Amino acid sequence: MAQKLPSRLDLGDYLPYLVNRVGTIIAEQFGAEALAEYGLSIAMWRVMAALAANGSQRQIDLSDLTSIDASTLSRLVSRLVHMGIVTRARSASSNREVAVTLSVKGAALVARLIPIAREFERDATAGLPAHELAVLKQCLRRMYSNMKNRPAATKQARLKRVAV
Repeated sequence: MAQKLPSRLDLGDYLPYLVNRVGTIIAEQFGAEALAEYGLSIAMWRVMAALAANGSQRQIDLSDLTSIDASTLSRLVSRLVHMGIVTRARSASSNREVAVTLSVKGAALVARLIPIAREFERDATAGLPAHELAVLKQCLRRMYSNMKNRPAATKQARLKRVAV
């Protein structure tokens, strides 16, 4: 027989809530203090940072790297192209694929923003010993992988588990 689940959920001790809460406050502050003056959003920053770290990317790979769905990413890349921050061209290997690359302007902007991004990370992790921070990052990467590889449950199966 299935174990009855508690009817209350303490958000202050619920990992998805805690992770989201930390991510949200960092994104809000970084966006307001570092990105707003350039007309950039957090999603645009993720695209720029991914391109700076990984070089030119097919749009589909960039979608995976940034966790931005393909249709939203396409619109975002169009805005970044219009701003002169990235360029977009047909892939050398396939006419159906689009490769996105940081422009010279985009690379210069990323170079200015990276130290600020690192400062936000330092502020957020203040008081955490280096070994704990390394473990935290390793755990978060593992959790992402777990969820990325998790088989999707059907709505019916989920409802059945809850009803028991």
